[in-house]
Amino acid sequence: MIEVRGLAKRFRMASRGGKPAQARDPREHDGWFHAVRDVSFRCAPGEVLGLLGPNGAGKTTTLRLLSTALKPDAGSIHANGIDLLSDPLAARQHIGFLSGTTGLYGRLTARENVEYFGRLHGMSPPYLKRRCDELFELLQMTEYGNKRADQLSTGMKQKCSIARTVVHEPQIVILDEPTTGLDVMSAKILLDFIASYKALHVPLIFSTHHLHEVEKLCDRVCVINHGKTAFHGTVDELRHLGGSADLYDAFVGVINQEA
Repeated sequence: MIEVRGLAKRFRMASRGGKPAQARDPREHDGWFHAVRDVSFRCAPGEVLGLLGPNGAGKTTTLRLLSTALKPDAGSIHANGIDLLSDPLAARQHIGFLSGTTGLYGRLTARENVEYFGRLHGMSPPYLKRRCDELFELLQMTEYGNKRADQLSTGMKQKCSIARTVVHEPQIVILDEPTTGLDVMSAKILLDFIASYKALHVPLIFSTHHLHEVEKLCDRVCVINHGKTAFHGTVDELRHLGGSADLYDAFVGVINQEA
């Protein structure tokens, strides 16, 4: 179980030169931008939680806080009763985090990229080989495992990044928009891979703008708007609160209620 309570994170703003008040984001005040103001949710072992929200709502900042890449100004993150913020270095050994901006080493092959991150996690050579063989088969990457990363397609690169994220068999998996820009076949492979984590009893959290992915995969949903949790519950509860059986209409309904 991963539990997030009252997360908050602000960033110092550069001078805007007297920007009109009506044009400002409501999270801008006193020279700070409050990207995340009050985010709370939970995700149990074997559950997939979808993190939703409009562009700029605070989803990526929230995921970076969960991964310990950023330190929150307030709030707590506990996994199986352990405080992840008290020892970020140790916590990272148990977390697999796919950032939307993390690149691959172009001169290394797909397999070398994954193996490199496995070695950083202290995996033994025999264990690392078995794990890479398993992931390359699951993600249908075997045929281009020896191809340089700078020669891979977008879908191939994303699958390689996913493999690198989970090579050390993390206890928590966090993915930031994993299917963005992918073709249908690549997206399907990644969605099936995400679904497989339910059987492993690993909590998996991913952000997306594609609500059909939420409908297909998610046990729970957290909607963030203006840096705050606007909704946390099941997909059916989201439909009920949003007043529509159509998930897109329900999502818009929840955002409008918050506004």
